[in-house]
Amino acid sequence: MTLFFNRRELVVPGDLLAEGDYEAGDNVYRIGNRFYATRVGLFELKEERKVSVIALNAFYVPKVGDVVIGDVVDMGVSNWAVDIRAPRLAILRAVDALGRPFRPDKEELARFLSVGDTIIAKVKAYDRTMNPLLTLNEPGLGKVTKGRIVRITPSKVPRLIGKKGSMISMLKRETGCQITIGMNGVILVRGKSPEDEELVVEAIMKIERESHVEGLTDRVTRMIRERKMARIR
Repeated sequence: MTLFFNRRELVVPGDLLAEGDYEAGDNVYRIGNRFYATRVGLFELKEERKVSVIALNAFYVPKVGDVVIGDVVDMGVSNWAVDIRAPRLAILRAVDALGRPFRPDKEELARFLSVGDTIIAKVKAYDRTMNPLLTLNEPGLGKVTKGRIVRITPSKVPRLIGKKGSMISMLKRETGCQITIGMNGVILVRGKSPEDEELVVEAIMKIERESHVEGLTDRVTRMIRERKMARIR
């Protein structure tokens, strides 16, 4: 069993990553016992056997159960089209937004959501042959009415969350902000002040830029504390 790259080393499509008794993970294909990259990204070996590439730039690939944050871009008679940064627009049916039957002859969709609105939703159904279906029929989902939106590359979301939630827990603890992470790389930040929200946005952008750097949680923690101390002076 042989690895040809170190963890977090940059690879390009066609690079031979490993040879031997491994498993193919994300953005990797297998020919015999050889494993090759399909995307530009960072080499990763998961669970000691799964060879993967963390894509540096990629569309969001929906998964059932994912929480996403998207923008309403169109309306039909009984549904909305929502941009969730996936290859296809997502569909939110009125029944999945309202939790009850919808009567288009007596009600108007625009009473509930309009083009330009931002929503927190969950992926209800998806396969590669259809548009993703969304739902709002769970606690915590619905129209966004306040806060700051920040967008990062979807593949960087796990780094923002951190191992066992370490990074996102630190951000919440140090800033006092509520942070909702969409798995599509869209994050909603709600704080007690615009300054607190701006601090979180700055930290998130640092995490995206430096996602490959070791000890990132400590670096971001230090940055936040320095910014907070500068306010007091």
